Amino acid sequence: MAKKIKNILISQNAPAEKEQSQYNVLAEKYGLSLTFNKFFEVVRISNQEFRAQRIPLLDYPAVIMTSKMAVDNYFYFAKEMRLTIPDGMKFFCITDSVANYLQNYIQYRKRKIFYGKLTFDELITVIHKHKESRYLFPCAEDASNVNFKKLDAAKINYTKIIMHRSEPKDLSKIDIKKYDMVVMFAPIGVKSFTQNFPNVTSDDIVIAAFGKPTQSALQKAKLQVHVAAPTQKNPSMIMALEHFFEEGGQVKQSKAKVIKKQTEKKETKGAKKETKAVRTTKSVQKKSAATTAKKTTTATKKTAKTTPKKTTTAKKSVTKRSNAKKS
Repeated sequence: MAKKIKNILISQNAPAEKEQSQYNVLAEKYGLSLTFNKFFEVVRISNQEFRAQRIPLLDYPAVIMTSKMAVDNYFYFAKEMRLTIPDGMKFFCITDSVANYLQNYIQYRKRKIFYGKLTFDELITVIHKHKESRYLFPCAEDASNVNFKKLDAAKINYTKIIMHRSEPKDLSKIDIKKYDMVVMFAPIGVKSFTQNFPNVTSDDIVIAAFGKPTQSALQKAKLQVHVAAPTQKNPSMIMALEHFFEEGGQVKQSKAKVIKKQTEKKETKGAKKETKAVRTTKSVQKKSAATTAKKTTTATKKTAKTTPKKTTTAKKSVTKRSNAKKS
């Protein structure tokens, strides 16, 4: 038995240009219905928590930026501390999109800004060319250790500073039963999913996961990953989903699930037979009771008819005796 995929829940915000996105192309090509809903919220830590780390921002001449959230928080706390970011500050961004986002806070042309193409490995290659710098790495409280290990392996002198954290969202308004597949991108998304839908198993819904930390979190939650990315053939989730649907877009249900369904069917049939038998027994009992009641009624009527005759005969006998004595 196999599960056909049609309705997909994607644990991200909808793309800015949804109609022109690769997700829309995928949906139109395979007749899919896509719903975007981020499973968690990213919130800035408090000023008190930030100060408690005792890390002076200006002591680091280079900053690693892996997201727009990191950019927002870096300049927010600089403003809160009444600091002016010097013109010589270097920024190393994971993509050109994040690099361009810096223009919201600084004059882009006057700064020393570097960026990779897409992955953190590519960014490390760029950082390695400026190995002598001391780097500040704004990150989330629940950030994966993967990037830190890569910096350690490259022998980069860096200090991480926590500026934000991720918190699970309330997903109670989502009817998870209407979806055939869910796509997740972060361990915090997995945590949110298991908290909101504790009874859902990988037999109930097909799971696609991006990144080893996400896949590891699903494994710990005893949920099977059916579609994984990145891989050598499919470096992005879109490519992984494309490959999945090219292959037919179906996942075989586990034996346990099949056996469960078969057992439920047998139990349902057994319950129907039992109900039918009970109804038949009740029907027979009703007929039997009706027959008994009918016989009792008939006997009562016969008795009622016979009794007056005997009484009349007895009266006639007494009358005859009385007349005989008189004569």
